[in-house]
Amino acid sequence: MRSKVTVVGAGLTGRTIAQELARRDYADVVLVDIVENLPQGIALDLDQAASVLGYEPNVTGSNSYEDTAASDVVVVTAGVPRKPGMSRDDLVTTNEKIVGSVTEQALTHSPDTIVIVLSNPLDAMCHVAKSASGLPKERVFGQAGILDTARFRAFIAWETGASVRDVHALVLGGHGDQMVPVVSATTVGGVPLTKLVSQERIDAMVERTRKGGGEVVELLGTSAWYAPAAAVMEMVEAVLLDQKRVLPCTAYLEGEFGVTELYMGVPVKLGSAGIEEIVELDLSEQEQTWFEESAAAVRDVVGVLGKG
Repeated sequence: MRSKVTVVGAGLTGRTIAQELARRDYADVVLVDIVENLPQGIALDLDQAASVLGYEPNVTGSNSYEDTAASDVVVVTAGVPRKPGMSRDDLVTTNEKIVGSVTEQALTHSPDTIVIVLSNPLDAMCHVAKSASGLPKERVFGQAGILDTARFRAFIAWETGASVRDVHALVLGGHGDQMVPVVSATTVGGVPLTKLVSQERIDAMVERTRKGGGEVVELLGTSAWYAPAAAVMEMVEAVLLDQKRVLPCTAYLEGEFGVTELYMGVPVKLGSAGIEEIVELDLSEQEQTWFEESAAAVRDVVGVLGKG
């Protein structure tokens, strides 16, 4: 029996997630959006590509959550981007309402699902989805670390002239300018990055990674969608295929890494139960300081919730 994945939000990221999942061909995909005809049109287009690309045409577009019933995974991309003149607090309170509403509607029809959050501000929206869903922390988590790590890996590959497949790295912390690229755990073909690249160049790559999303926005005038969609696909695949992958995801911490009652990006083991383990690792003194500063920044944003 095929698995079922619902993607909430048919914007550029949502539709690209639907496309990536359809092409893997192990799950039926439901794309939901409030805009009439939009998800239906995207689904029809994706289904018509199926015979050419070699997957079964099992994408459904809908304006109703009834079509999402019995989903194994629900991916939440719904929300508005930050607009000129909009404060951070305005963004939090606006998307809090949206993410809370769509999560509640999805859980009405799929009470045993796993929720993966992509909406921003990511760390705060994970708190919203957890509260709205009533699910245990293992079944509500966010995508950020895989995307941030992918950017870091790309920069390292270009800097060293190595294959990106041989670059192993982790980016932890909040999904923002204070994220934590873990240089001490970064290798290229098993060789520590610090043995291959000067500290000056490493610092430059760390800074570019932290500003990676903003760099795309500056070029395109909107947020990225290909890399975020690929990152979500990797998470969904780890869950549906019970792969036990160790991946950086935004998880609810209860003492791990010295942080309590907060969603933060950390290495986790992903399988059919969702987050099956939080993998703690030794950070350098500098990295631990960065992680604590990132946690403080996330806690500040989460503090805005419920004030709208």
